[in-house]
Amino acid sequence: MSNTRETNTFTGGSRYVLDEELAQIVNVTMALEMPLLLKGEPGTGKTMLAHAIAESLHMPLIVLNVKSSMKLVDALYQYDTLTRLNDSRFADSGRDVSNIEEYIRMGKIGQAFTSETRTVLLIDEIDKADTDFQDDMLDVLDQMEFDIIEIDKTIKAAHRPVIIITSNAKKDLSDPFLGRCNFHHIAFPDPKMMRKIVAVHFPDVDSNLMESTVTTFFRLRDIEAVEKRPATRELLNWIRALKSDPDIHNDSLRKGRIPFLGILFKKSGDYHRAADVIARGRW
Repeated sequence: MSNTRETNTFTGGSRYVLDEELAQIVNVTMALEMPLLLKGEPGTGKTMLAHAIAESLHMPLIVLNVKSSMKLVDALYQYDTLTRLNDSRFADSGRDVSNIEEYIRMGKIGQAFTSETRTVLLIDEIDKADTDFQDDMLDVLDQMEFDIIEIDKTIKAAHRPVIIITSNAKKDLSDPFLGRCNFHHIAFPDPKMMRKIVAVHFPDVDSNLMESTVTTFFRLRDIEAVEKRPATRELLNWIRALKSDPDIHNDSLRKGRIPFLGILFKKSGDYHRAADVIARGRW
């Protein structure tokens, strides 16, 4: 494994608004060569941070989307037995059936380890996995190697990836797992930060439209008994929809008329709850 350390400093992406504390923890994490665990509710920019790091440091991004049924070996490599069986039956694939290595496919972690250049490895929603998966995965990431038992071969990382791990905090992570990561909680943006985010995505946005949409958005987020409150992505999509419709005016929002409410509330119960509250003028 290469011991060359990156000298690049992460300062943010072209469309990612970065606060100073987060920039510091990202750069410290890279210097210490530790995984960075990010927690926060959906829509706080955890996943987009990995994209921004990859963009800023000109590194490929590899994304492992964790699922509850996933086994660690799936993230490391897969042995394609079905293709080998078919090749053995039809013998016209051009592959050597006796060579098992031809049927080994790297998983996302394996791809990061075997990449010719240093990568950003995003392990998204780790809280979906069970504890054994979490702890065993960190063993692999600590050692920067894993074994392919079918061919008795050890894969060692050519370059240590920048590792970003996200959690929506739906399930507690084990103490050993937490102890082996740097940690940062990304809070939901306040209105001031949200205006900066909107300005990055819509540099030419009308100031009145920005003010009315951001103000309305935070009022809608405060509606009680909503299961999935609208997040940053919904706000940006909502503004995009409003900008595309010339018949929408800022005074509509100020008067409590909320067009395209379904862009903000994706669950039927939340949508009807919000529509009822708005209709009654109780928000």
